[in-house]
Amino acid sequence: MNKTKRLVLLALFIAIASVLHVVESWIPFPLPVPGIKLGLANIVSLVIIATLGWRDAIYVVVVRVFLASLFGGVFLGPGFAMSLSGAVGSTVVMAYVYQHWRSAFSLIGMSILGAVAHNVAQIVVAALIVSSGTLLWYLPYLLLFALPTGWATGMIVVYFLRKAPKLV
Repeated sequence: MNKTKRLVLLALFIAIASVLHVVESWIPFPLPVPGIKLGLANIVSLVIIATLGWRDAIYVVVVRVFLASLFGGVFLGPGFAMSLSGAVGSTVVMAYVYQHWRSAFSLIGMSILGAVAHNVAQIVVAALIVSSGTLLWYLPYLLLFALPTGWATGMIVVYFLRKAPKLV
């Protein structure tokens, strides 16, 4: 793929992921557990891992979190640190599994692992920010919701990759 096409694709993915990130923060989740999100921006991360590679996925994730936190008004605050840790953590896990365990995990399985990694990274960073390990009690509840949300985003990725034209 030539450099211009790659740059255009990355810019498009950054824009889509940033919009999904911001829009997702507007969606109220009617559950008694606060902080649960669908993980829509992770759809873009997994698509990039499967089509362009892990380096481009990390690049898009970092730029997306910076842009979305600027748009959301939480730049360099605790929300930014939690978002960045979750996004990078989940992308690294999904990329590692895609490269080394692709035969053992489907894209749906990778998405679930990414959702779990996202929640673990965010809770660890939150516990570090407030200097209290008591936040870790919240992790089992988040992991319970990581399964259906990871499954749903994985299903969307599978559907998208089947229907979309070849990117590479």
